[in-house]
Amino acid sequence: MNDNAIEVNGLGKRYRLGAAVTKPNGRLQAVGEALKAPFRYLIRNATKASEEETLWALRNVSVSVKRGEVVGIIGRNGAGKTTFLKILSRITDPTEGMARVYGRVGTLLAVGTGFHPELSGRDNVFLNGAIMGMKREEIRTRFDEIVAFAEVAKFIDTPVKYYSSGMYVRLAFAVAAHLEPEVLLVDEVLAVGDLAFQRKCLGKMNSVSDEGRTVLLVSHNMEAILGLCPRTVWIDQGGVAGDGPSREVVQQYTKESMERAAQPNLKDKTRQGEGVIEFTGFHLRDSQGRPIPHVLCGDPVDLVIDYRSISGQDLVNVTAWIWLLDPLRKPLTCLWSMLTNQDFQRLPSEGRLVCRLPQVNLAPGSYMVDLAARVNMGKSEKLMEAAKLEVLPGDFFGTGRPITQTGQFLCNHSWSLED
Repeated sequence: MNDNAIEVNGLGKRYRLGAAVTKPNGRLQAVGEALKAPFRYLIRNATKASEEETLWALRNVSVSVKRGEVVGIIGRNGAGKTTFLKILSRITDPTEGMARVYGRVGTLLAVGTGFHPELSGRDNVFLNGAIMGMKREEIRTRFDEIVAFAEVAKFIDTPVKYYSSGMYVRLAFAVAAHLEPEVLLVDEVLAVGDLAFQRKCLGKMNSVSDEGRTVLLVSHNMEAILGLCPRTVWIDQGGVAGDGPSREVVQQYTKESMERAAQPNLKDKTRQGEGVIEFTGFHLRDSQGRPIPHVLCGDPVDLVIDYRSISGQDLVNVTAWIWLLDPLRKPLTCLWSMLTNQDFQRLPSEGRLVCRLPQVNLAPGSYMVDLAARVNMGKSEKLMEAAKLEVLPGDFFGTGRPITQTGQFLCNHSWSLED
């Protein structure tokens, strides 16, 4: 009997890049363009599109996972992690190579994946079970447990198109985990749920792994990876950059992430948002306004963000954030302009935002910086791992004793004796 639950050899997935152009010339024009589209594709194939027109989301990936193994999948956004799971789930076909999955597969890749919006929650539970090859009686015996776990009993006979994203995720995860798949594939969608539900899901995945089923977990939460997965695969730019014990691979990944965050060029950073505003630079300044490469623990510092408006117009109702995170991307604090009533009613099309810390109370070490801004209530820009904040030992308490290592935070305090 084959001991492997998953076998992947030389796997590659290529996408053809192109831009769709919509012309407002009416319905007939749209129909005509639709009829021409297949022929354009054939012509491009015949003329062998250049490498600039294609993107290899995965290339030459070879991995094997044994039955009962729990494996974490980590990497930056756009590295190819979700494409990898989609191929294993048979949602998309590979361009080259081979991927075999032995056993029934439960998949949770995106909110509502595999759900029919017009059907009720009850109907979708039975539909998903049937897709997984289960008999109706098998599904019925687990139905009450699924509904109780998802906490949607009140809405179970309501069409799922009326569910919130949180309800979707709860029911989708409950179905995937309780219908006893031999292989469970879980993407980052657990981040959509609230904290209590995330803990519930992590506990369920622990029990699933204890039952000897195979789990692949894609996550940016390094603590979850270290807590759940003895082994981790690091995917970067479509290939396997690391594969081994989770602690070793996570250390390699976080080291590379910190080095990348230290690069001053923001153009290659991972961005999210609607593209209304763009961050073009980030640096530190001391109390005299001079640029500095790092800051001493206990010193004041300015966190300076350069920005520009994509449209070239002034920006209205702007809110800004700076997140400081540890190397495992655990958030330590959020510097949010709204908390200090310092939102900006109007900003020029190009300029500089400054967040001033009167005293750095982080212990010496290396930290990541995420940047975000919202313009006129829209999700306008979020820049992941925009920069690295290096904090060196300093005289935080003003006693002449530089602080070296005392945890993550420093707090001003005093001691006294009472009878």
